[in-house]
Amino acid sequence: MFGLDIGIDLGTATILVYVKGKGIVLREPSVVAIDKNTKEVLAVGQEARKMLGRTPGNIIALRPLRDGVISDYTITEKMLKYFIGKVCGRLIMAPRVMVCVPSCVTEVEKKAVIDAATHAGARKVYLIEEPIAAAIGAGIDIGKPYGSMILDIGGGTADIAVISLGGAVRSKTLKIAGDSFDEAIVKYIKKTRNLVIGERTAEDIKITIGCMYPKPVLERMNIKGRDIVSGLPKEVEITSEEIYEALEPCAEKIVEGVHSVLEETPPELSADISERGIYITGGGGLVDGLDKLIEEKIGIPVMIAEDAQSCVAIGTGKALNHIELLETGNAVKIKKF
Repeated sequence: MFGLDIGIDLGTATILVYVKGKGIVLREPSVVAIDKNTKEVLAVGQEARKMLGRTPGNIIALRPLRDGVISDYTITEKMLKYFIGKVCGRLIMAPRVMVCVPSCVTEVEKKAVIDAATHAGARKVYLIEEPIAAAIGAGIDIGKPYGSMILDIGGGTADIAVISLGGAVRSKTLKIAGDSFDEAIVKYIKKTRNLVIGERTAEDIKITIGCMYPKPVLERMNIKGRDIVSGLPKEVEITSEEIYEALEPCAEKIVEGVHSVLEETPPELSADISERGIYITGGGGLVDGLDKLIEEKIGIPVMIAEDAQSCVAIGTGKALNHIELLETGNAVKIKKF
């Protein structure tokens, strides 16, 4: 089998791999379990996620990506090697790989991504900005001379961008996203209920009853954790109203970010956005009520893209069809689709 063209959405929380001609073939948590003593990789992806918060002293389960960029280069390289190998199997020729990066990454961070993918087995590495990929994946024709606004909320970052003629005219990256929502829930439960919960429990709460706009019907959920006072396991009931209160500061920062990008947007493009609306992509954007909150505060229609969690990976896959337009080693604009 010859070399493939692969698109990778290198997410802080989840990695999606798109193979040209096949679509999304892999979706796994970006978690790696390693032996502290030997540095040997014991598990990657779904198997490693099951170990989060449950490992003995000699094993650590960790996320090698933080805030949308590589925080542990060696572990990221091993993780990429595992996923590329899982997708490609035995190839005569190494694959060409396109990786998504946040819009405001530094040159050093870009080089780290390129090097990690190259050492993991890629023949050639291309970078594409996440808002551009998200817009393509959401079905927006980014090559046209009108403005489109994308709010892509992943695990580590929220990318806000105004796109026209194939590039980002204005953009901003916030370090407020899915992981921040989980941390806010953990802190709130600890402060108000004297209960310590883990990341996985916080994520379950966010998905099940989390909201950023008051729900018409109060929802309830039982959770388990460790009581701070007694140190013993304890079960309590929490409500969607409490989680709304916990997530309110995060929601306000996202609204402020959208507002600040719109303030800097040229008037002609602002007019286009007010008519066409704002598109939300990414798993973090699926928290209930975020679209309603932005619409109420900003006064512009807000739509959640179809299959929002996969938009970046799908957009990267579509960009693979125009790989000849890309410059190796640079996050570039896709000018023609």
